[in-house]
Amino acid sequence: MLEQIKKIEEQIEKATAATKEDLENFRVGVVGRKGIIADLFSKMKEVAPEERKTFGQTVNALKNAAQEKFQELQTSLEDAQASDINHHDLTLPNVPNEMGTVHPITKVREEISRIFERVGFNISEGPEIEDDWHNFSALNFPPNHPAREMQDTFFLEKDPDIALRTHTSSVQVRVMENQKPPIRTLSPGRVYRNETISARAHCIFHQVEGLYIDKNVSFKDLKDTLYYFAKEFFGPNTKIRLRPSYFPFTEPSAELDVSCTVCSGKGCNICKYTGWVEIGGCGMVDPNVLKASGIDPEEYTGFAFGMGIERMTMLKYRINDLRLFTENDLRFLRQFSAL
Repeated sequence: MLEQIKKIEEQIEKATAATKEDLENFRVGVVGRKGIIADLFSKMKEVAPEERKTFGQTVNALKNAAQEKFQELQTSLEDAQASDINHHDLTLPNVPNEMGTVHPITKVREEISRIFERVGFNISEGPEIEDDWHNFSALNFPPNHPAREMQDTFFLEKDPDIALRTHTSSVQVRVMENQKPPIRTLSPGRVYRNETISARAHCIFHQVEGLYIDKNVSFKDLKDTLYYFAKEFFGPNTKIRLRPSYFPFTEPSAELDVSCTVCSGKGCNICKYTGWVEIGGCGMVDPNVLKASGIDPEEYTGFAFGMGIERMTMLKYRINDLRLFTENDLRFLRQFSAL
């Protein structure tokens, strides 16, 4: 009996499987219910009682070796098949390596960041999932403000309110809480609003917001900073216009317009024949916002501004559909390869 077991062990060690059929034959003939291992266990009754323990241990070891061999053959066969699938026909023409392109949103975001970095702004980032305090309350949003409604904001939880951030102003709050003035920071990033997707709007888009807090910061400082940015981004002949507006977190507040880059302010369908195109909002930081973050409004003042990166990209490259930025159409993206 032991000689038979030794022969079976040698047979298992030498086994190979070049095809699935070979592997299946090994499984059925060796480790299957009617294989040679099962046949050995059935002969246990023929072994003398004092030798059964040793016999059983020997057959169990053989069974384990057979199962390990089966796994080894199976893995080897799968690797060989995968290698055949990935095999390249050397007679086929070579597939050229193609360089990727910078996404226009990334390009414009980096360009805006570089412009403000030249005048002392650093870059700050924060979480895209925010609590009510950083997204609304610390920014002077009243409890009944429309932005707090479900139809305007993607809420993940209620009581306490946890939402996808609606602006990167929440990053500015975190900076003010953790850094003493002077503060000069730029906060670019992705934001979310519950809007119907169209050529002019999307539920996911990108913003860049700036904040400057120090002693004796004035509205003139805000105007000069934005004028510098507009000329650097759109060209030296660009003009700006500030129109009175309202935002909960700034007072006074204004809408920022730039002279149309397409018609040079003469009037066209892009600027709706006004000669001006709105690019964002701005204003002096409301004293309540400073207080909420632990900054004394009697000692410090500041300004803030914000603009949509998609909007800036559309104006710079004359793109007429916001959805193109997220559809990943290569025909659109390859137009920016020169960037």
